[in-house]
Parts: sequence; C-alpha cells; structure tokens
Amino acid sequence: MSERPRPSTPSGDSGRLLPRWIGAVLGLVLLVLGVLLLSRPFAAVGTLLFLLGIAPIAVGATELVLRQGWTGRFGWVRPLVAVMLIVLGVVILWLPGLTLEWAAVLLGAALLALGARDILTMFAEPVLAGRVAQVLGGLALIVFGALVLVWRDVTLLVVGVLFGVWLAVTGFRLLLDAVLHRRRAGEDTRSGAHARSWPRLVLNAGTLALAILLAVVGSRLLGTHAPDAFYTAPATVPSKPGKLLRAEPFTRAIPDGARAWRILYTTTRDDGVPAIASGLVVVPEGVKSPPTIAWAHGTTGVDVSCAPTLLEKPMTAGAMPNTTEALQHGWAIVSTDYVGLGADAPHPYLVGQPEARSVLDAVRASRQLPDAEFGDQVVVWGHSQGGGAALWTGGIAAEYAPELDIVGVAAMAPAANLPSMIAPLADGEAGTLVGPLVLAGYSARYDDVRVQDYLLPEARLLYDETIARCWSDPSFVVSVLEAGVIDRPIWSQKPTEGPLAAHLEANVPTRPIAAPLLIAQGLSDTLVLPEVQQEYVDRLCAAGQQVDYRTFEGKDHMSVVKDGSPLLGQLMDWTQDRLDGKPPENTCHS
Repeated sequence: MSERPRPSTPSGDSGRLLPRWIGAVLGLVLLVLGVLLLSRPFAAVGTLLFLLGIAPIAVGATELVLRQGWTGRFGWVRPLVAVMLIVLGVVILWLPGLTLEWAAVLLGAALLALGARDILTMFAEPVLAGRVAQVLGGLALIVFGALVLVWRDVTLLVVGVLFGVWLAVTGFRLLLDAVLHRRRAGEDTRSGAHARSWPRLVLNAGTLALAILLAVVGSRLLGTHAPDAFYTAPATVPSKPGKLLRAEPFTRAIPDGARAWRILYTTTRDDGVPAIASGLVVVPEGVKSPPTIAWAHGTTGVDVSCAPTLLEKPMTAGAMPNTTEALQHGWAIVSTDYVGLGADAPHPYLVGQPEARSVLDAVRASRQLPDAEFGDQVVVWGHSQGGGAALWTGGIAAEYAPELDIVGVAAMAPAANLPSMIAPLADGEAGTLVGPLVLAGYSARYDDVRVQDYLLPEARLLYDETIARCWSDPSFVVSVLEAGVIDRPIWSQKPTEGPLAAHLEANVPTRPIAAPLLIAQGLSDTLVLPEVQQEYVDRLCAAGQQVDYRTFEGKDHMSVVKDGSPLLGQLMDWTQDRLDGKPPENTCHS
C-alpha cells in the first residue's frame, strides 16, 4: 500500500514541533512585556535593567521554541541569534555592577544582529509579501539598534521606548500569525502564507516608519555648539584677576540701541587658583558713563557648552529680567558666563567663591574695553544659581575687589540655603534634574566628594546625560521627561550626608554685605521653597544683616522674573533708588 502524500508546508514553518497556540501564548507574553516597558520606560534603573534582561531571554526562548525560519542557506542564523539573545539577557541580569549604559550598548548591538538576521533569512519566507515584510522588519530593527548606539544624548528614552516598541510589535505579530493561521488552516498552504504575510508587511512597514520618524526627531535634538577658538586661553595668561584677554563685537539677540562685546578675562577659582572666564558686555548707545548691572545668570547647565554667550538668546538663557528696560534706563550690563562655562572647564556649580569672583572680574575686565566707558556704580542682580552668586558677590566684594563701588545686591529666588534646599529636592523631580549638577560641581571642586559615593551605579547614565545637556537645548526635554517619570531615588547616599553636606553648608552665603540687599521670592516656588528661603532670611537678620525681603503670591521659581511679575517694576525702582543713594528698606525690623 502506497504512502499517502503529505501536504507541503511553507519553509517558514519548517521544523515546527509545537502547536500554534504556544506561539500565541508566547506572543502575548512579549506583548505584555513590551507594554510594561513602554508604560514605564524610565522606571527605577534597577527595574529597567531587569526588564531589559528579561526581554532578550523571552525573545530568544520564543525563537527556539517556535523554530520559525530555520531553513534555507542562512537558516542557522536564527537559532544562533536566539542563543545569543538568551546569553545576553542572562549577562544583563546577573553581571554585577552592569550599568544601564553598557546594557544599552549590548542591546543596541543585539537589535542590529536581529535586523541583519531578518534580512539574511528573508528567503525562508515562501511568498514575496512575506519576504518584503521580513526585510522591512529587519531594517526597522537596524534603525532602532543604530539609534540606541548613536543617540548618546537620549539613550534612556531610546532604550526604554524602542525596546518596548520592539517587544510589543514582536508579540503582536506572533498573536496575529497564530490567529490568521488558525482561520486559514484549511486553505492552500501557499495562499494561506500569502494572506498571513500582508498584515505582517503593514505592521513592519509601520514600525520602520516609526523608526525613521524617531531618527528624524533625534536629529533635531541638537545640542549647543562647542566653544570656538575665542574661548581658548592665549599662550600667556596674566596671573592677576580681572584682566581682559580678548574681546570682539557681539550682535546675537542684542536689543536695538545697544552695542555688545563678548569678552575673555582672567579670574580665580579660589585664592591662588587662577582661571579664565568669558562673558558679555552690553552698553546703551549715547549714554556717557552708565552705571553697571552685574548680572549673575541662573542655571544653564554645567557642560562647557552651556555658556550664555554660546546660546541663542544669551540674556534670557539665564532668566535675566528687564534687559531692554535696563538699557533704556541708561544702564550697562556685564554678564559673566562663570568659570567653566565657555572656558576653563569644569564649572563649579553652586560653589560660591568662584562664581562670585567671575562676576566681579567680569566687571573689572569690562573697564578695559577701548570702545566703551562706564560709571563707577555697580548693582548686582542674580536669579536662582545667580541669586546665590549675587549674595556671594556682595559678601566678598570689599575684600576681593575693593575698587568697585557696589551700591546694591538683588538676589531673586536665590539658591542660598543649600542644605535645606537640596534636602526636600533629593527624591523629587527637581532633584533628579538639579542633583546631578550639584554633584558634578562639587565633585569637580572638592576631592572628598566622589560621584560613586553618592550615586547609584545604575543611575550613572542618567547622571552623565543630565550634566551633558544645556537647559536651553532641545534635548533637555528628554531630561525633563526622565525626571518626571523615573522612579527615585538616584542616590546611594543622601546628598545631605557626608562631605557633600559639609561643603553645601560651607557654601551658604553668610558673609556680611555692606551694600543694600534685596531678596525676592515667589511663594509658589517648588525649587527654592518659600519656607527654606524664609529660614535663610531669618538667619541673615539674626546676624545683623540689612535685608529688604519681598515675597510674591502665586509666583514660582521662573514666573517671579517673567513678564507680568510685580517684581519687575519693583526691581527697576529699587535699583534706581540705589543709584540715587536713597536709604534702603529693612524688613528684618518690620
């Protein structure tokens, strides 16, 4: 008796040992994993590493169980890649001290391998539509893998979102394949394969389109240009601080009726530690001997590229209020970038002495411009980081730059009471943005503050990305997104403990300020909390310092210096009163 012929099977199903419902179950598992990863792409770094370890194991195991596409010239590639995926997942899960950065590199390489695998094994598909679908899916994986490896500035976003998309698409494809195969089980095998391939083709085409869209979006998340030759120190640098080294006209975002120069000058980080810094000088045209507003800018970042003179809008980048109004009043503006921003990295973020010295030496250097003249009077303005710098400037001016006539200091939402400010921020969204900057600034300045002592190893990538971005960069939105949804804390030791805490306390500006002092605070500020500021003001008052302390209902950290804030008009009036020599208010006695 002759053997009855068996129906032919598509080459893509060759070797299948298990029923299709197994594929459906595995597809559902991958889909759930993908949705989980997509819903929490910035989960606690430990959780993210766990999910990223489970993902390749699940996909590799699925490949080995279903044994799809194992035939043809390159059929051996699929089981090889499946085993590699399982090994990779085990490495991510069990390798001690593996950081998210290295996991991203490994998984990026895995995506490239998966994409190459799909393209090499395209001929295992029995119909043209299936082959096209396979190629499109492979190209999408290659684009995803390249983004993970190349998008160094948005790696957390790429790792979390792209792997979530990949897992969800893979799981959905398996579910779809199982359902369609069951519905068409009685049809001709080749026509059934053809019918199943079209949904895959549409799905993979959409995935490739998404990958290309992400690549286009990523290409537009460009950072600030690196400092040019202007910021390079000359061969011979005078040791005396406040010497003008270089100046050139500056026209970007300068109001009409004013002239400006960017300057490079000498300063000091601390006693006996020479440095150079850059800055911007803006003078009103037609005004003889204008008084100077010495502007200390708010946070722009800590990378050397984050100098306001490198940014698109240098005066607004650090939240300077009333720029145009100040010039219209006939006041000149001297704005330091601070040491370490633009020139002479690293930047000592929230370290009082070098920031204040940068402010004072910028004023000194501005007096050496051959095409500008200035009056003797100087009023210091500062906001946030710059508010703390302004307080330090007032405190060291008499000793460090006694020749300058400082007639007033205005500190707006100042980062002054540092330990009390950092403590409530440490485990919150703002702390995830500001904490890395503080740690970078203090570890650069103080040898006993080490990043590895305060930061969870898995959070190192987030730290590196945050300190590499300028706050005005388009890519900073990624840092904001990460800060908003990542599980906290990122700290292995609280920033209010150990040497970091001691140095934060040492950088609270408590030196007496001879000039009249204005401190302004928004009562809706969630970064510098009103109660923290009040505590600092009470401390100054108890020490005998004159303070004109003004609070503003409904204003937060930024809106207090933006259009519509009552502070703006008050600041102009207060500054004019200082220039006119009127006696200041002292709310310490009110």
